[in-house]
Amino acid sequence: MDPKTAPAAHANELAPGEVHAGFVVDGAEEVPEVDGWAYVLTHRATGARLLWLANADENRAFSIAFKTPPADDTGVFHILEHSVLDGSAKYPVKEPFVNLLKSSMQTFLNAMTFPDKTMYPVASTNVADLENLMDVYLDAVLDPNIYRRPRIFEQEGWHYELESPDAPLTINGVVFNEMKGALSDPEDVLFMELKRQLFPDTCYRHESGGNPEAIPDLCYEEFVDAHRRHYRLDNSHTVLYGDLDIDRELAFLDERFSAAEVRGEEGPNELAMQGPVSPAPLEVPLATAPDNRCVGLGYVIGTWADRERVLAADILLDALMGSNEAPLMRRIIDAGLGDDACAFVVDGMAQPMVVFELKGAKPGVAEEFRALVEGACAELADAGVPTDRLQASLAQAEFNLREGDFGYPDGVALAVCAMGSWLYDEDDPLSYVRYEDACRDLGDSMGLGIFDRLLREAVVENPHSALVCVEPQEGTGTAREAEHLARIKEAMDTAWLEDVMEEARALKEEQQRPDDPADVAKLPHLTLADIAEAPAPVTSREVEAPYPCHVYDLDTHRIDYTYAYFDLERLAWPELPYAQVLACLLGKLDTRRHTAAELDCLLESTLGDFSTFIETYGDADDPLGVARPRFVVGAASLSEKVDGLASLPMEVCLETLFEDTERIRAILTQRRVAMEQGFIGSGHSAALARCRSYYSRGALVADAVSGIGFYRFLVSLLDSFDRRAASLCEVLRNLQGRIFKGDGLETSFAGAPGDVERYWEAAGDLGLMNDGHATKAQLEVPEPTPAREAFTIPANVCFVGRAAAGLTLPRDPVAYNGSWLVASRALSYGYLWNEVRVLGGAYGAGFNGTPASVMGFYSYRDPAVDPTLAAYAGAGAWLSGWDPAASDLEGFVISTVAGLDAPVKPRAAMRREDKLRISGRGPAWRAQVRQEVLDSSVDTVRALGAAVAQVGETGGVCVIGGADIIAASTAELEVSRLV
Repeated sequence: MDPKTAPAAHANELAPGEVHAGFVVDGAEEVPEVDGWAYVLTHRATGARLLWLANADENRAFSIAFKTPPADDTGVFHILEHSVLDGSAKYPVKEPFVNLLKSSMQTFLNAMTFPDKTMYPVASTNVADLENLMDVYLDAVLDPNIYRRPRIFEQEGWHYELESPDAPLTINGVVFNEMKGALSDPEDVLFMELKRQLFPDTCYRHESGGNPEAIPDLCYEEFVDAHRRHYRLDNSHTVLYGDLDIDRELAFLDERFSAAEVRGEEGPNELAMQGPVSPAPLEVPLATAPDNRCVGLGYVIGTWADRERVLAADILLDALMGSNEAPLMRRIIDAGLGDDACAFVVDGMAQPMVVFELKGAKPGVAEEFRALVEGACAELADAGVPTDRLQASLAQAEFNLREGDFGYPDGVALAVCAMGSWLYDEDDPLSYVRYEDACRDLGDSMGLGIFDRLLREAVVENPHSALVCVEPQEGTGTAREAEHLARIKEAMDTAWLEDVMEEARALKEEQQRPDDPADVAKLPHLTLADIAEAPAPVTSREVEAPYPCHVYDLDTHRIDYTYAYFDLERLAWPELPYAQVLACLLGKLDTRRHTAAELDCLLESTLGDFSTFIETYGDADDPLGVARPRFVVGAASLSEKVDGLASLPMEVCLETLFEDTERIRAILTQRRVAMEQGFIGSGHSAALARCRSYYSRGALVADAVSGIGFYRFLVSLLDSFDRRAASLCEVLRNLQGRIFKGDGLETSFAGAPGDVERYWEAAGDLGLMNDGHATKAQLEVPEPTPAREAFTIPANVCFVGRAAAGLTLPRDPVAYNGSWLVASRALSYGYLWNEVRVLGGAYGAGFNGTPASVMGFYSYRDPAVDPTLAAYAGAGAWLSGWDPAASDLEGFVISTVAGLDAPVKPRAAMRREDKLRISGRGPAWRAQVRQEVLDSSVDTVRALGAAVAQVGETGGVCVIGGADIIAASTAELEVSRLV
């Protein structure tokens, strides 16, 4: 049963006008969207505002947010977001945030910088743990150590480094390096400049994350002044969520709020509104690849108060641009102005906007793109946006809102939603939490022209718009930064140079100095006794059906989910990338019954989700040597549309026509663009996946169908597409007939009671060929080969991966067990956090030991290669000598168990169990690993040190990053250009 199915929970628990622990209740109302009630309160002593979204959800949450409109591009609020979590008066350890990651049962723990606010949300299923998190976070934001330890600013923000008077001057700092990576992405630069053009007189013209060119302009005094003026309780908004003893929690908050120091009278920066502007088109130079040229069109569509208008704009953009067959998207593709395009609504700001983006733009097409968009929108507004597409987009929006799968706990997501209106109007915390009335109104208004009027007002006749083009140029950001720093160094005298070197040494000494055990003891701790019983296992039952069908009895809010797993071992190794091409194309081309445009509309109106992809599973008995690739067809619908769920996916799989080669080219080009963006934004994932392919057959298959191997295949295919198009279509037709067969098929289902029977009654045998004879397996995966590779991309940072196979190391076999999870957390949040993030300046780093027995390191937005590889090389010795306090070991065990026990949405739960079953791991496997975690000791974790040492010293290496950074490495790497 879903934890939020008791709408009466906490109903009328607080009455307006009552006072509870220093908080006066301002309002109370039922909110069906959260299956509960909303209570709005004010803390009388400080003026702090509080919202309690009360329901029966045991994954409880807390968030405190501050209005933080930036006044420049120094990223001061981003640096503060990092820095306040580096110790406080009550908890003076260097990084209590990391201590909590090590030892808490949290289901979410983070902080977020937005364009006009900063939020500190946490979530936990354990009440004592939630209160611990709240206590540490509140002391962090209200009384941080930044006033007592100025070098926190240098660590998290920026500082000069100089190894000797003759060495090059460099800049380091966590946020500085993070934003170098972020603003290597042309799309991030495009969005930053669009805001600057649209809001020249307000806070939104500034990059709240910080521009690396401006971050060094920030001084310590300005840094603490920003905290003093903004981190005030009369400038705060607190959200509580879930099944709470509210009087207890209000008393908890009252004690802390009442004790908070007011550091001055001067208040926060102004959050002003921008009048309409239409500046001249802007071209922004960026050192990036020529294919990364992009164009953005931005239109301000109103204010935060126009909630229904914002939702309508989201639906309208989906109808116009949500797929290749949407009317505006089709015109853009056919015009051939670029490789891909998209459109989206940006809310969560005082003046929401819509953005149209052209990716991989051809030179000189910015004005043509604007003319095309505005001209097509004028035609569509005059003729009327097709009602069937609007209805389909509304159905998709309602499905997504009902499913509520935000990717993180509901309480955290709803806190962010609440701030979409509450930051701008103290009397309105719920406009962006509610959606049912707005969806109903929009549905009732369908066909009355409201979307046509909105299109005309928002785009065609909008006086508040801007056009920006990011123009690639030669050179690298790293080289320009070095030249700039060389000029700064030339102006430094000997004393200044000595000061720089001395301050860098002092900072490093402070970073390496261990915390006082007495200070560590002040942190709140759970004990093993606080761990609840394991959640009830998610189990499946087989039902009578034409093919094996595993049914999960989960409360899905009357959404039905189905997955079909087709065996790919019947294919030959060279055919696997083509199977991935097939997966990319399904649902986007004509079928025998529908044109691509008709199919697109039908899929969106009938199904909440349709996806096809390849996934590779290992084998519990031979995790390195066995690969089980499956072609996965997933779909979901509302319960009342189960008949469509039973028929449409198989129509797509069995009846798609591979004839329109220009559509195929466009789809594959979009996939290439998306993969390139992934390398720039998430290169750590790609680097570690590539490393794993050096040792595991399963990982080698994954590389061939979704990693660097597939990307190279795709680029080659597109480069010779005209010559290969006809043969490609023939290959796809051949694979279609061989993959979608009944033999070897497994399926799974979760949904409303009785719907699995309705599904199979409508689906029959799914229309699949099944002669009763299994198709002979012919897949022979090559032997993996260790390598040391580096791939260059247009970026000012790098991502460093290193991995090796635990079961092939020259020592006794290291069987996977729960202690690997504990060791991974100890390495990630202990050794690597300090060596690679704190000392090295990378934004993140970690170690991952997997059931597939490929153990690996990764770094994220890293300024250099060699120091990180050196840190990896020392990890094994660190783990072998690990000597934690008993409470530290207990904390790692607790946090690891919490990760295993964390609640997941129904779709994620069934998919997790499907993967385990196909990999040969029985229903008791998760419970076994959980018990192994609980049984972990210092000795069982230390025993893994030798294996970790082998990974760090001799494992394969994959680096993805900027050419200058890779060239500066002394590691022996085979370098090639990726993007």
